[in-house]
Amino acid sequence: MSDGSPHENGATLGDQAVASLQPMFLFADSQLLFARDDEGPFLRRAIEGLPKAPHQLKAAYLGASNGDVADYYEIFVGAMEGIGVCVTRMIRSAPSDADRAFLDEADLILLAGGDIARGWAVFQETGMHKAIVARYGAGAVLMGISAGAVQLGQRGFSEGGGAPFDTFQLVPMVVDVHDEPEWSRLNAVVKGLPEHTRGLGIPLGGGAIIHADLSVEPVRKQLLELHLVEGELRTALLLPGSGASDPGKSA
Repeated sequence: MSDGSPHENGATLGDQAVASLQPMFLFADSQLLFARDDEGPFLRRAIEGLPKAPHQLKAAYLGASNGDVADYYEIFVGAMEGIGVCVTRMIRSAPSDADRAFLDEADLILLAGGDIARGWAVFQETGMHKAIVARYGAGAVLMGISAGAVQLGQRGFSEGGGAPFDTFQLVPMVVDVHDEPEWSRLNAVVKGLPEHTRGLGIPLGGGAIIHADLSVEPVRKQLLELHLVEGELRTALLLPGSGASDPGKSA
């Protein structure tokens, strides 16, 4: 089983160079889509490393986890317009040929919130999980909100319980969102996995930027990091403004 590293998982990313990888943006909810700082919309950071001008970028929204709710897609469109990205498309759970063609050219791909297992099943059944990973390897930006953030990590989990299941494994941590302060689900999943598994808890209103070197930059709220060592969970808090942490170092 892969350790989740996109730099080592040849079956996932092929021969793409690490230098081509863009950061991944993981949000607990949609608040950061419209957040601002002293320099303007926070979301500008998602496209600042892309070579095209904003108006030339293609942004794909995948609503499989929420059943393709049109209102949520409209929120995405508004967020994209706020940073000058005007070419957008909802890629539906039963994708048309045009949907697939757009996804294959997308510069930014957002995985929406909803039901983790439902969305992941759609990605696998349609083969879109392979297209998403291929676009990431080719230099596209990946964003995940709530369930989408979890799917980018090492494991997903069903709302009704059951064993965790493999997901994209592009982020080398088990990710959970808005379950503070106890983080009971994240604790249980990490503790049931092999030694040195790590977990990342993103609270409501917060986010994490996962850089190409796999360092973690907290956004807006402090993050919880878990590290399983000798059967025990070690915890650390990652604070906004403290720089990016290296998940390869001991907590």
